[in-house]
Amino acid sequence: MIIANYMATQTDLQQVWLVVSPQNPLKPRRTLARDHDRLHLVQLAIGDNPLLRASDVEFGLPQPSYTIDTLTYLREKYPQRQFVLIMGGDNLATLPKWKNYELLLRDYEIYVYKRPSYDLGSLSDHPHVRLFEEVPQMEISATYIRECLRHGKSVQYIVPDTVFQYLETSNLYRGL
Repeated sequence: MIIANYMATQTDLQQVWLVVSPQNPLKPRRTLARDHDRLHLVQLAIGDNPLLRASDVEFGLPQPSYTIDTLTYLREKYPQRQFVLIMGGDNLATLPKWKNYELLLRDYEIYVYKRPSYDLGSLSDHPHVRLFEEVPQMEISATYIRECLRHGKSVQYIVPDTVFQYLETSNLYRGL
C-alpha cells in the first residue's frame, strides 16, 4: 500500500489499480485465499482513497494470468486510458521469462521501484523503463504475513487496521 500510494502521489500517474490475480503462474495456488477474499482485503486496505483502485479484471480472463494479456485487455476495454506496469526491481531482471515480455517493453511504460540487494539487470536502461529510487518500502513480504497468520501470530501494525480487524474475525490463511 505504501508503494501504491507513492506511485499515485509522487509520479505522473493519475490512479493506481491493484489487480488481484486469480492465478499467478509463478506461485502455488494452495498458498492463496479465494479470489474474492483477496479482492475484499485489497478493497479494505484502499478504503476511501480515490487514487487507488482494486481491480478484479483478471477474474474473467483465461488462467493462468499473464501480464501482457491483462494489459492488452485493459487497453481494449479502456482506450481512453494509458496503462503502465509497476513492478519491483527484483522482477525486472526476470522480465525476459515473462510471456511476450518484448511486447510489454514495446507497448507499455514500466515503472520500477528499486529494492535493496537486487540487481536490476540489463533492462534497467531500456527507454520504456522508469526507475524510482526513493520509494519507501518495508522488508515484509506477503508470504511472511500469510505464514504469521497460519501460525496464529499477530499481523497488527503490519497490515492496515481495517485488514487486521477483518483477518482477526476470519479464518483466512489460518488453515493453509
